[in-house]
Amino acid sequence: MNSVKNLNKWANTHTYLTVDLVRIALGVFLFMKGISFITNIQYLNDLISPIDRIGGGMFLVHYIAPAHMVGGIMIAFGLLTRWAIIAQLPILIGAIVVNFMGEMHSQNLLLALLILGICIFFLFYGSGKNSADYYFKMEQ
Repeated sequence: MNSVKNLNKWANTHTYLTVDLVRIALGVFLFMKGISFITNIQYLNDLISPIDRIGGGMFLVHYIAPAHMVGGIMIAFGLLTRWAIIAQLPILIGAIVVNFMGEMHSQNLLLALLILGICIFFLFYGSGKNSADYYFKMEQ
């Protein structure tokens, strides 16, 4: 019985680690996606071509890659995580919409839905215990 209590105490003190690792992985993924968009602009243009008819194609190209890079770094470090995720939401919703307007890529759709779900989770949960936000809040 004592070992169950010890395991429960350990689980309660280390529950933030897995959530923080997911947050860091999300930030690194978004950063790497931004890097891949910058290195392959034609791929990004092909992705947003279904909604380019509406207008603002160049604005989208210049918003998506830097938002992923800067937002990914901020999410990975846990600095202003909710604001960084709010900047990611229009991109992710647009990624889902593009799949329905243009050619359907099921892998891209599932990836966008998964990342959107994780972002919505962190929008409500926050940055976690091992983050810059928590550190700055505790210093006050």
